[in-house]
Amino acid sequence: MKADREPIVALTAYDYSFARAVDAAGVDVVLVGDSLGMVMQGHPDTVPVTLQEMAYHTRCVARGLERAYLMVDLPFLSDHDAASALTSSSVLMKEGRADMVKIEATAEQAPIVAALSAAGVPVCAHFGLRPQRVGQMGGYRVQGRSDAEAQAVLADARALEAAGADLLLVECLSASVAAQVQAAVSVPLIGIGAGVDCDGQILVLQDILGITPGRPPTFSHDFLADAGSIPDALAGYTQAVRARTFPRPEHGFQ
Repeated sequence: MKADREPIVALTAYDYSFARAVDAAGVDVVLVGDSLGMVMQGHPDTVPVTLQEMAYHTRCVARGLERAYLMVDLPFLSDHDAASALTSSSVLMKEGRADMVKIEATAEQAPIVAALSAAGVPVCAHFGLRPQRVGQMGGYRVQGRSDAEAQAVLADARALEAAGADLLLVECLSASVAAQVQAAVSVPLIGIGAGVDCDGQILVLQDILGITPGRPPTFSHDFLADAGSIPDALAGYTQAVRARTFPRPEHGFQ
């Protein structure tokens, strides 16, 4: 799909019923994100989510999918070294039936990605803004706005691909820098708040349905308000990503 410039549609899901609806809408990749800590459990961040909770939600979603590829987050501190990441991935793939694990990473975590890849674990490396590390990163801040940040992000992408990442996901990154990353790597780049030039897009399910409590992220859009029904909202999101009419400039950062 990257080679053919065919946009990849990704979306989160956390239970069986929504997994069926998302799958029927033609979404290519479904993510069981540790964002469930906020949208399903009511926590202020993703930190409290446990490995067993991730495995439980992944099992529920897996039962609802017939065609979509299933990706799942490694939760906070379940992947702090290669041994823990391998153990956690075993749980999520064997018990949860995930196809791929996602790890928040920079070049510093490349050896962990390499260990997972060497063991046969398909890996998505999530860089740019990393929600598990917002306490160290100064909050939810757009990445890549300075030359030094841009070069660091590009270095992270190259190192993670070289370590064996099969997919890259970048969050809250300057759109111009995301375009540079997309051109610099051979694996697909999925974006969230990273502009239209990524190989695909991902959003949180509750955000596109307009039911996330509080202020919605600026990089998202309420597709349910446009469509009037959940199936039509999911179809509208899928079609908009494929047509590259989403994200629009107002959904990204310069």
